[in-house]
Amino acid sequence: MLANLLVHATHMPVMYDVDGADGRIATVLLDQLSTAPVEELRFPMPVDARLRRIASAMMANPSDRATIDDWGRRIAVAPRTLTRILQRETGMSFGRWRQQLHILIALQRLDQGASVQAVALDLGYEGASAFVTMFRKALGKPPARYLAERRIGVH
Repeated sequence: MLANLLVHATHMPVMYDVDGADGRIATVLLDQLSTAPVEELRFPMPVDARLRRIASAMMANPSDRATIDDWGRRIAVAPRTLTRILQRETGMSFGRWRQQLHILIALQRLDQGASVQAVALDLGYEGASAFVTMFRKALGKPPARYLAERRIGVH
C-alpha cells in the first residue's frame, strides 16, 4: 500500500487541493509513513521531475534493471546530470537508491506472505540467493530472520 501511495504522490501537483482527493491521499500517506518501520523510510523521493519519473517507473516495474546510463537514454538526459541531481537531492548513488526501493518493496511483499523466491524474481534477481545476499548486506540479516525479529520487536 505504501508503495502505491508513493507512486500516486509522484504524480500529484505540488500545490494539490488539501481538501480534495489528493489531500486525502497525502493524509493517508503521512499516516502510513508515521507508522512505518524506520527502514522503510529510506527511499527518499526526489523533487526533480525527471528523477520522479524514474522513481515512478521503478516502482511500477521493480524488475527493470536499467542502469543510470539506460535511464539517461530513455529520458534524454545526460547520466552525469541525473547522478548529480540524485546525489544532491537524496544523498545516494543510483544503485543505492534503487536498492532501497527494492528493500521497501521486499519488506512489504514478505510481510504480506510472499515467498523469498517470488519476491526475488519480482525484483529482477536471478534467484533467491542473490536477493538474500543483497538483503543481508543492507539489513544485516536474511529476510526470514529479519522479519521474525521485527514481528517480536527485536532490533
